[in-house]
Amino acid sequence: MESKDILNKTKEEEAIQYELKKLAQSLDVMKDILDHEYQGMVLVDTEGKILKFNYEKLMGIKEKDVIGRHVDEVIDNTRLPIVIKTGKKEINDIQKIQGKDMIATRIPVVKDGKVIGAIGSVVFKDVRELKPLIQRIETFEKTFNKYKGEIKKMHEATYSFDHIITQSKRMNHLKEVAKRAAESNSTVLIQGESGTGKEYFAHGIHKASHRRYGAFVRINCAAIPKELLEAELFGYEEGAFTGAKKEGKLGKLEIANGGTVLLDEIGTMPLEMQAKLLRVLEEREFERIGGTERIGLDIRVIASTNEELEEAIVKGKFRQDLYYRLNVIRINVPPLRERLDDIPLLTRHMIKDLSNRIGVDSKEIAPETMDILQSYSWPGNVRELRNVLESALNLVKGKVIYPEHLPEHMVQHSCKEKINAEEGLLLKDIVAQAEIKAIKEALRKAKGSRTEAAKMLGIHRTALYKKLGAYGLDITKL
Repeated sequence: MESKDILNKTKEEEAIQYELKKLAQSLDVMKDILDHEYQGMVLVDTEGKILKFNYEKLMGIKEKDVIGRHVDEVIDNTRLPIVIKTGKKEINDIQKIQGKDMIATRIPVVKDGKVIGAIGSVVFKDVRELKPLIQRIETFEKTFNKYKGEIKKMHEATYSFDHIITQSKRMNHLKEVAKRAAESNSTVLIQGESGTGKEYFAHGIHKASHRRYGAFVRINCAAIPKELLEAELFGYEEGAFTGAKKEGKLGKLEIANGGTVLLDEIGTMPLEMQAKLLRVLEEREFERIGGTERIGLDIRVIASTNEELEEAIVKGKFRQDLYYRLNVIRINVPPLRERLDDIPLLTRHMIKDLSNRIGVDSKEIAPETMDILQSYSWPGNVRELRNVLESALNLVKGKVIYPEHLPEHMVQHSCKEKINAEEGLLLKDIVAQAEIKAIKEALRKAKGSRTEAAKMLGIHRTALYKKLGAYGLDITKL
């Protein structure tokens, strides 16, 4: 080898040693941090010789006794020479040192793309010391997952469009409207009597939307006292008011961020809160009570009510501007009395579902029982039907639900309707029979003259012709 090459190699090695020396000096600055019984560090050069050593408390070996020695001679099962050769990191590897399993990390030291050494470190003296920490982490994860599951369950859509059982053209049309609404972010206003299933449409819209993985937060405006409604909606900061939780509280709107909020019974919301809600919906941001930070809001709003909001506007109980903000897509859910043809289908579905839930055998509906169900006006709508069927399932001992298993007022209502119908039919028959008898007598006396017969009966000749046709009377045979 020429003297020039030898000189260049010597200079290169000196440069490497200089870089490693600077690194060792920098590590000296960190000695107070590294000099801990649960931490250790070793720095080696390209040949695996020790330049820096801080394992005294872990191994009982002083730095001055190992400087310049090969790392293999000092640390059991070391892989630092392998790391120098491959140039690849080895993170959180288990290494047995002096009979104890330790967690080691090995990192190559690279300068200008070339490996010039390696650093090895130990974080824990013995992996057995990790057990209490692991147990604490596992306990925390179990607790966290438990509450995460409960929160998810609390703020999750339960129903889908498949839960809306119907064969009604009107209801199926509304389902299609709701499915199309689910594809957008526009607000939806669902109106209908109590118990018609407005919440099924709200749940279904959320579940069919791109927000289905976000929270579905239901806020019952009628159930929350008006003095607490603002805190419930927007949340509050620590110490915002007397009685506030020390740590503050998230509002329902913030919980719903990224998802959907259902403002149930929106018609009962106080006017002052309507103004604040309108501002939030328009600005898409809000502040917690007692806070100064503006929180961005990304939610889909669905409002439902059993009130006629148009009438509430006229009476000054509901803001017209909020109404227009909510009434972008409107769904009017019809009462059960307007879709009585759905009752057989609903009944079969509910009996099956209720039987499974309350743990009884499924039952059949007697024809006369179904007649009663289909003749009832259902002021409580689908909810009332479900309650009636659940009651019947608990009362019946056999396999068939008969009228006696229904509420007494429903049976009495049916009997009354039947009597009225029968009385109406009897009166109609009596009138018809009397008219036929009178017509025949008049035609007999008039010797078949329909004009004379009409005069005798005191009716117009055209009216007599109509009655003859209606009763199927043939004057040639009279």
